[in-house]
Amino acid sequence: MTEITLTDSKTRRKRTLVPIDAADVRMYVCGPTVYDRAHLGNARPVVVFDLLFRLLRHVYGPDHVRYVRNFTDVDDKINARAAQTGRSIREITDETTQWFLDDMRALGALEPTQMPRATEYIAQMIAMIEELIARGHAYVAEGHVLFAVESYGAYGALSGRSVEDMIAGARVEVAPYKRNPMDFVLWKPSDADQPGWDSPWGRGRPGWHIECSAMSRELLGESFDIHGGGNDLMFPHHENEIAQSCCANPGSDFAGIWLHNEMLQVEGRKMSKSLGNFFTVRDLLDQGVPGEVIRFVFLSTHYRKPMDWTEAKAREAEKVLDALHAAVGEAEADGAPDAGVVEALANDLNTSLALTRLGEMARAGASPGAIKASAALLGLLGQTQRQWQAARVPTADLTGWEARLTQARRGAMETKDFAEVDRLKHGLAAAGVEVRMSKEGIELVPGPGFDAAKLEQLG
Repeated sequence: MTEITLTDSKTRRKRTLVPIDAADVRMYVCGPTVYDRAHLGNARPVVVFDLLFRLLRHVYGPDHVRYVRNFTDVDDKINARAAQTGRSIREITDETTQWFLDDMRALGALEPTQMPRATEYIAQMIAMIEELIARGHAYVAEGHVLFAVESYGAYGALSGRSVEDMIAGARVEVAPYKRNPMDFVLWKPSDADQPGWDSPWGRGRPGWHIECSAMSRELLGESFDIHGGGNDLMFPHHENEIAQSCCANPGSDFAGIWLHNEMLQVEGRKMSKSLGNFFTVRDLLDQGVPGEVIRFVFLSTHYRKPMDWTEAKAREAEKVLDALHAAVGEAEADGAPDAGVVEALANDLNTSLALTRLGEMARAGASPGAIKASAALLGLLGQTQRQWQAARVPTADLTGWEARLTQARRGAMETKDFAEVDRLKHGLAAAGVEVRMSKEGIELVPGPGFDAAKLEQLG
């Protein structure tokens, strides 16, 4: 059996994955808070852990791997969006959850085995909080229940920081009911306008961190194999998950290996609305960037390195995918993935090496079925070449430009001055429009590189 090694964030070294039960390999990944469209940074962990899910299924068998990724559908951001729009919280979360699934599917991501919503596991959260209180790890104060950080001696092991350093370097909520500034909320009261559930401590709602501890225990058990997410979750979210889960389940290891992906930049800068470089996955898809191109760009950078999204990388990815689709054509996957591709992925998800090997197979004339089987392990080449080409051709209403060029051609036939016709043809071609001229008339066809903005510049 293929040996998989992964870089464990907690021990800071590569470790061989040794499942608790090879017949039931279990992975939990923190999912999105569903109040708006997923931005490009939200998509990176989806692609990273989808890749690991595919590898685990290949090595252990599809029926022997369980992957859980949650939806946080109770959160102050969602409450604010509901108050702002006048829509119900459930209506907003249903809509945005579907948006997320649709956008991630466009990136070639498989759906996890289970996708629990936090609001469906409130009873389990309350039960875990009661256990933490009973064991002396949590306390009730002014309608809140807080986890007592000092009660867990290993707090900070994941992030590698002491409690004192975290207090000094972090912005923590200052509240008179906290015994320690680092104590965090497990349960908080809800007013009449906020979602709430009955509990032993009054009507309220859970804190963020308890969600994943309760859902992972309910669905995967007290201990499971892999816990993942973006490295922005390492502290405080994952640190707090460990504290809660280990204290509620004495003797449990909670997660065997912790895996974190690095963050995303855009053109070398942090993505930010203030910098004007913030965009969602849907923005790119609507601009005609294929989801497979987005995925390929993500896979080109190792998950533990910051990933820089650039237009140049997207164009290069499209060229490489053109070549791979040409090599595969209309073939179906045939046989097992290439051993070199599998070996690269098994070595801490070395996607760059795996993509290199895929390109070598195409250039060496490997069978189309073998290339497709290997690409499938990476979540690539899911379409046939014909489907890939058809999906890249954008739709656009060019009837106005056809009329304009037709009029210019008529005038040129009379004056013998074709300067305006040539200018329009050149500008249309530069915008990715194929100009078809015949005796019957003029037809304009947008191509894969169609850019409406360049048409506006043509004037």
